[in-house]
Amino acid sequence: MKVDKISKEAVLAALSKVQEPELRKDLVTLNMIQDLEIKGSQVNFSIVLTTPACPLRSQIESEAKAAVMALPGVKNVEVKLDSNVPSDGRSRGLIELPIRNAIAIASGKGGVGKSTVAVNVAVALTQAGARVGLLDADIYGPNIPTMMGVDRLPPPTKEKLIPAVAYGVKMMSIGFLVRPDQPLIWRGPMLHSAIRQFLSDVEWGELDYLIVDLPPGTGDAALSLTQSLPLSGGVIVTLPQHVSLEDARRGLEMFRQLNVPILGVVENMSYLELPDGTRMDIFGTGGGELLARESQVPFFGTIPIDARVRQGGDSGKPVIVENPDSSAAIALRNIAQLIAAKISVAAFENNNVVPITIIE
Repeated sequence: MKVDKISKEAVLAALSKVQEPELRKDLVTLNMIQDLEIKGSQVNFSIVLTTPACPLRSQIESEAKAAVMALPGVKNVEVKLDSNVPSDGRSRGLIELPIRNAIAIASGKGGVGKSTVAVNVAVALTQAGARVGLLDADIYGPNIPTMMGVDRLPPPTKEKLIPAVAYGVKMMSIGFLVRPDQPLIWRGPMLHSAIRQFLSDVEWGELDYLIVDLPPGTGDAALSLTQSLPLSGGVIVTLPQHVSLEDARRGLEMFRQLNVPILGVVENMSYLELPDGTRMDIFGTGGGELLARESQVPFFGTIPIDARVRQGGDSGKPVIVENPDSSAAIALRNIAQLIAAKISVAAFENNNVVPITIIE
């Protein structure tokens, strides 16, 4: 019995019925199918995702494979997942090499774990395969070097500083340039100059994501950063309790006044998991979700209280590296994926898509 030859048109027609869940368009319309190749009954192609940290990558792969396997004559399908992180479309002329997306992690007050979230999100995106930088813009309280386990920068070139690298993440902090016990008693202009230099005088290279750890509050650092670096969006970190929510709400409104898109809200230290499996709500419950709902922004989820998070920060071994299967690490990895997905949707809305390539 003669089997009809499999055509590329038929394969693309089948794949046009598979949707990218976040973008709500099919894979062909989004130009995500690349390197389509047919060898007899074998079909090979790549799916180019808009982020390596796509939370639904397995679903997309399985649905695409099933759609093509349903075609007459197809006996085997090989799918390769690739990624091409689109730029948010914002001009960043201050920096010579392109930074495709810049994400600020902020809070209205200190002590809520903002730096912990920034560090672990940066590492999670790197583990997924993205090129990531981490900028410690908390000039008065730089904790990123300690939390990433690095105490110095590599030797500079004649023109620029070279960022330190840990766990694949490029990073810069004022903590590398001053003694650990040296207070920085700076007025606004000095702080503004330092932040601009961290952007223009550091050899960041090409980055898919630059994660910026902002200082607590709504002061000079946030204003200087937004004036120097167009942000793709901001993430607000809060605790469940009402006092923390009041401050987080101020941070959220700061982003709005500075015309920075608000990506979502994260609730840290949400509960303590007890040995018997029950949860203790030490700081209350539901505050982050309430803030997100009232502000009409996404809620990215909760992070439990876990001593290993604190231990990882103190030892320079982030929990997502040292205890990747812990509840806190899983929550942080999920938050990183949701942030990446939100950035991808925004880039798509700016008409940034990857080109299609078919191998003849």
